[in-house]
Amino acid sequence: MRLVQLTVPTGKRETVLGALEDRGIDYVVTDEESRREYTAVVYFPLPSPAVEPVLDELQEAGIDEDAYTVVVDAETVVSRRFEALREEYENGDVETDRISRQELQAEAESLTPTFSVYTVMTVISAVVATAGLLLDSPAVVVGSMVIAPLIGPALGASVGSVIDDEELFTESVFYQIVGVAVAIAAAAVFAWLVRMTNVVPPGLDITAVGEISERLAPDLLSLAIALGAGIAGIISIATGTSVALVGVMIAAALIPPAAAAGIAIAWGQPTAAIGSTALVLVNVLSVNLAGLLTLWYVGYRPENLFSLGETEQRVRRRIVGLAAIVFVFALFLGGITYASYVSATFEENAREEVELVLSEEEFAQYQLLEFEVVMDDEYPFVSPEQVVVTIGGPPDEAPPALADTLRERINQHSDDQVAVEVRYVNVIEGNGEASRDG
Repeated sequence: MRLVQLTVPTGKRETVLGALEDRGIDYVVTDEESRREYTAVVYFPLPSPAVEPVLDELQEAGIDEDAYTVVVDAETVVSRRFEALREEYENGDVETDRISRQELQAEAESLTPTFSVYTVMTVISAVVATAGLLLDSPAVVVGSMVIAPLIGPALGASVGSVIDDEELFTESVFYQIVGVAVAIAAAAVFAWLVRMTNVVPPGLDITAVGEISERLAPDLLSLAIALGAGIAGIISIATGTSVALVGVMIAAALIPPAAAAGIAIAWGQPTAAIGSTALVLVNVLSVNLAGLLTLWYVGYRPENLFSLGETEQRVRRRIVGLAAIVFVFALFLGGITYASYVSATFEENAREEVELVLSEEEFAQYQLLEFEVVMDDEYPFVSPEQVVVTIGGPPDEAPPALADTLRERINQHSDDQVAVEVRYVNVIEGNGEASRDG
């Protein structure tokens, strides 16, 4: 429910009040004496879905932006006429749950801080995310998402496109470009300082850190996160619900990958930064694409109906353009996903081959102790480089046929030759217990 406070220009009092009477809207009028161009201030309650059509009708009656209009939340309205309005406008579909176009525009603008605050908060969130990734701490990474100020620009571009506010669209796009660049740069500088001052162990292999490696070789599931974040973000502000948690989700799609890219750059591994940088870009584009589609679906249109055709064409062009770019990035992520699938399949098949070989009667006295597949560093399309098999057996000389057999059987499952290292560990059993002597 909303309470609308509207200033009535001179000569428009009867027109405005007549429009409210025609719609069956309760109102209260007070005379205005502070300025000569306004004769009264009218107050009236409305169901949320009625705000936009009523304000549009009043604007057609002569209430322009020079006269101020205030729309605030109303907790309770007791009125039979109001209940009739509610039954008229609230019919349970998606469009009746959304806020008015005017409120949406104000909400989108309020979510974007000033440029200096936006830049500082982006730097802080990127630094915190970088620390969290290097510490391999999911909790710290989540904390970086909470403070990231990305939701406003991420959704503002979609809002500006749909309601024909090019100033909001341009500002939001600019903020997004700056935000991505600043986040990666801040992460790179901070990671370089950490590395040079030996805050982290010298020689740290960033590809061995779980929180980092998963973002250096992203897959198609990351695209689903970004699309979901964009849809959830738009629905949150369009229905007037809290956007705090959705802001965290959008930040989850942008800040950690940007920090991972900065870390890879600081470690002198630009190829490793390709996957995470691509992930940041595709997530930004996906959030905007999902926002555009969702806003148009729930019924938001420009204020001026004469510009509807032009705006619709512009929105369509932007949707097609974004979809095309996202599709290209999706192919790239699909390639990474396929490479990961091939590697996982190879690892599973290689382990099965080792177990089958050791189950043969000839090698029955040997047992598999450890199995490891070492991946190369050709990010983002990593592939198996070496297989390390640790085998336990009696303290006798290991049969050379075992190593040869394992190498042959394992490489049957790979198009490229994979190095196979077989390590033997003497297992001495006594008093019902086994001990290793390697």
